[in-house]
Amino acid sequence: MDFENINKYRELFIGVDNPVMLASGNMAMPIGFDNGATTPSLKSSYRAFCKGLVTYGAVARGTGQKSEITTQKYEEARQIILDFFNVGNDTNYTAIFGKTTTECINLLAKVLIKDKNERVLTTRMEHHANDLPWRYNCNVDYVDVDCNGRICIDDIENKLKKGNGEIKYVTITGASNVTGYINPIQEIAKICHNYNSKIIVDAAQLVAHKEINMKGNCPGEEIDFLVFSGHKAYAPYGSGCIIGLKEELSKVIPFLKGGACVKAVTDYDVVWKEPPELHEAGSPNSLGVIATARALQELKIIGFDNIYEHEMILKEFIIDEMKKIDRVILYGDSKNIDDRLGIIAFNIEGEDYKVMGKKFADEMAIALRTGKFCAHPYVNRLMGISDEIACYNAYNNKPTNGMMRASLGLYNTMEEARSFIAYIKYLVSC
Repeated sequence: MDFENINKYRELFIGVDNPVMLASGNMAMPIGFDNGATTPSLKSSYRAFCKGLVTYGAVARGTGQKSEITTQKYEEARQIILDFFNVGNDTNYTAIFGKTTTECINLLAKVLIKDKNERVLTTRMEHHANDLPWRYNCNVDYVDVDCNGRICIDDIENKLKKGNGEIKYVTITGASNVTGYINPIQEIAKICHNYNSKIIVDAAQLVAHKEINMKGNCPGEEIDFLVFSGHKAYAPYGSGCIIGLKEELSKVIPFLKGGACVKAVTDYDVVWKEPPELHEAGSPNSLGVIATARALQELKIIGFDNIYEHEMILKEFIIDEMKKIDRVILYGDSKNIDDRLGIIAFNIEGEDYKVMGKKFADEMAIALRTGKFCAHPYVNRLMGISDEIACYNAYNNKPTNGMMRASLGLYNTMEEARSFIAYIKYLVSC
């Protein structure tokens, strides 16, 4: 691979070359390796956001020109997003906008579950956003991970088979925010449908990195519900979005209640609208939606094969180099890495992860994430931490175990990867 030819996408982003101040007071160019949390904005998305500000008005609330223009752009963005996932011509699907992936999954857990005894299957790989909402709304079962942190597809099928058709939904991450493992969501969808279940995909970590065709390549592979956030897909002020089956989201009491989601309100009755309006109470984040749609269009133009190749070159280089460094602990499978996004969780043996993470930022302007990444059960498994120890530490305000995480994006460069490796070597030599 031509390592020096993978920096061509950097100019598409805003803010990535603005210097930041180190703890020493010196200025340095930042290295953004925390893309699993939030990404910088594409310039095209930022321009769409700024253009929207010029004609900014209330969505579907007024007869003024700005209101009409904003409403039109908002609905055009909805169609762009449906088209992006290849369901734009399918009237069975709708797109619903919310604040974040977290809010959107909470919405699904509230409106799809009709009875606390209904059964949902998920995994121990999940972000809290795709675990906690279900715990408090239904009867949840879990598929565990293996010693490397992967999900076994046979375990999902075995759980569904034992469920005897009573498991209503399987909700699973498209890619882990801890190890970067990409789950075969189309294959899982087909298994779900064979057992009368529907699939919900938390695609927050996947959308910006790999193409997702919600229709699948053959009957049975359709994704029923998918959730993501624009702020992880190179959009500023991004919003959350659900793409899902309209029928299942109809004739239910909405999660959020207020203006815009009703046809009529009387003293003693409410007549609700149909989706998507039913689930979009209040004034929406129209500019975030418009920016998100433009970011997704830009990703399509760049091409997901190019995006994936770029990020995989960086990922392979970093993992290969980290494996050579004494005292570096890598989590997840570091030998067979083809099914991993550019997400690398690690520690330095004998060092506190919080102290080390601060050093990366203060001394080198390298932005990482430290902790358990809102996926405590998964991180505890990867680190061999029992529930008893984790709870004891939390209840008694003791120091908790955690990791550092580097998560790569399209704008990252080989020079940044080399600087990252060089600093790790320095830290372990001190």
